[in-house]
Amino acid sequence: MNNHQSGNRVDVLVIGGGFAGLAAGIEARLAGASVLLVEKMARTGGNSIISDGGMNAAGSNMQKAQGINDSPELMYRDMLKAGQGLNSPALARALAENAVETLDWTRDFLGVTFKDRVDHFGGHRIARTHITQRVSGVDIIKPLSAKFHELGGEFRLKTLMRELITQSNEGVAGVKLQSGFSLKKGGQGETYKVLVNGGVVMATGGFGADVDFRSVQDPRLGETVDTTNKPTATAEGLKALLRIGAAPVHLSHIQLGPWCSPDERYYGAAPDFICYVSQPHGIWLNMDTGSRFVNELSDRAIRANAILALGKPALALADQTAVDKVGWDLSQALAKGVVRHFDSLSQLADHYGVNRSALENSVSRYNDFQKQQQDADFGKPIPADSRPIAVPPFYAARMWPKVHFTMGGARIDAKTRVLDLEGRPIPGLFAAGEVTGGVHGACRLGGNAITECLYFGRMAGRMASKLSKENAL
Repeated sequence: MNNHQSGNRVDVLVIGGGFAGLAAGIEARLAGASVLLVEKMARTGGNSIISDGGMNAAGSNMQKAQGINDSPELMYRDMLKAGQGLNSPALARALAENAVETLDWTRDFLGVTFKDRVDHFGGHRIARTHITQRVSGVDIIKPLSAKFHELGGEFRLKTLMRELITQSNEGVAGVKLQSGFSLKKGGQGETYKVLVNGGVVMATGGFGADVDFRSVQDPRLGETVDTTNKPTATAEGLKALLRIGAAPVHLSHIQLGPWCSPDERYYGAAPDFICYVSQPHGIWLNMDTGSRFVNELSDRAIRANAILALGKPALALADQTAVDKVGWDLSQALAKGVVRHFDSLSQLADHYGVNRSALENSVSRYNDFQKQQQDADFGKPIPADSRPIAVPPFYAARMWPKVHFTMGGARIDAKTRVLDLEGRPIPGLFAAGEVTGGVHGACRLGGNAITECLYFGRMAGRMASKLSKENAL
């Protein structure tokens, strides 16, 4: 559609071209609906494209092949523990119980390939994170985009959603759009309407890069706090939902990524070393005391708050054995200087100004715990395949939290219908992904977001297309 007239009409209109939006578009097309997907940037992907491609699933074939005994019930309990019991039980359970099917769909239907291992992320009692081959959201976004195109879905890029169009007693009828969007200039082109026969799916993501909106929710998170998000992660989609009466959920619960480095902007290269190498197979140290200060595999909120309590950056440490175990390419992080390596622990201590004997004692003490498979200090679930920190070179990176994920958003039910302040569905309106709230409660577990976006995105696409068929009768 190059001629943008007010008479534009489709069965399903999807706002946002990340994991959730593309999954919604695919399912709506598979159901026979005409679908327009609107993305404000020049290409699809958003924050999804810079994720690490980790998907949680409990009871997968890959886990079983590696002797990992897991279940949706255990995953659900871990979600509630990290979420401090604030999760919507219906949403959290739906995610846990449908995670394996979502993983299988990603692999079998989209053709995404995963590494032949299962990773143990913080806050999980067991390894259940499945990592794409290149450890990147690109591995999923590209096949999602290709499949949507193959199925005949229409993309409209550089297009900003201005507002949701409502009709009295009939809910959402469409969306007002503006063409010619750019991050620097905003919407510069024609403003026009697209109406829907079925439903609008909001998949506009979170607001981690929206300093004004996030600092209203949590005044600590002003301009001095960096974010891992793309600059495009702003709140206009959520604001549009709130303006027409969607109920807000947990807007002040904003997650900080504890594994970020103050030595680079945005997400950067250091988190891959910190998450995949030092977190399970190394230790984190207080640079003032040379001592451990937290369970490196606790949930993100616990770890981020522990680092903030230090008042200055902490240090992540691991050895060559850990790097080899994970099979990680650290060349980019080393070239940027955000991860450094040293021939000895004493050299490492001198470089960062940490007391040598204290650091060496901390490593020795942890190695004893590793041999016993029991962390007497912080209760870290030490991986059974880990080894003592003993083989040089030794690697280290400085850590300081950054805004990473916004747990809050619009209230939905398990069918992805957006609910108003009375708990009633707003007709014609569905939402999925980070623009919604309630799935994660107070803290999201790493590896849950992609599974969430794909599962609930697919549900939203099916629901919106079903509505178009019902309205046609």
